[in-house]
Amino acid sequence: MGANLTAVGLVVLVALILSGLFYYWRYIWFFRNPTRTVPDGDSITSPADGTVVYVRTVEPHEPVIVIKHGLSASVNDIVNEDLSTRKILIGIFMSPFDVHYNRVPLSGIVISIRHYPGKMENVCMLAMHLRTLFHRGPYSKDSLHILQNERTVTRLEGRYRDRLLSCYVIQIAAKSVRGIDSYVAGGQHVRKGSIFGMIRIGSQVDIVVPYQKEMKIMVRPGDKVRAGETVLIE
Repeated sequence: MGANLTAVGLVVLVALILSGLFYYWRYIWFFRNPTRTVPDGDSITSPADGTVVYVRTVEPHEPVIVIKHGLSASVNDIVNEDLSTRKILIGIFMSPFDVHYNRVPLSGIVISIRHYPGKMENVCMLAMHLRTLFHRGPYSKDSLHILQNERTVTRLEGRYRDRLLSCYVIQIAAKSVRGIDSYVAGGQHVRKGSIFGMIRIGSQVDIVVPYQKEMKIMVRPGDKVRAGETVLIE
């Protein structure tokens, strides 16, 4: 009898510890917002914490991400707009353990914020999570969320090397996401490195900018990046 009570007590204790750890992660640690050192100068910084999953320079309609045989995605598919010029596309996967606040990649003005519901029910990002966790590329393989899941597309317009530049930041929701938050409005002036939104629990953030021959891409697939701090393009 005493042994049974001891076993039950241990089970209850373990359950309480695990519940406490989950509560701490979900409602406290998940919402951490560490200070970031924003680099000066003409650079485009990461809008998200996480792992770089693809880096491409492509035409808007060109298939750039092969999800599986016979299914691919273009820049236009990701942005959900019909773009017309060559673009640089960088995708960043945010695991449930990354900081989930998203930051402005370059100073400028918010031109538009558009939310697009999923084409069907949001699908799980587990395939990409496992591939980034175990460093198994290509990271976009079997990741239907790139095409299917709901997203918010924020268009910014700022200056890069004394020229006007439009930048798209695409927040892609995961199956478990409870909301894509936006803290800015159209017409608002924003500074590089400032927080403009967040996605709740595991997600992806892509950035699309017009290609310029003087641009130097500073990251590659598999790199870990920090929002507002890691330089993607200089």
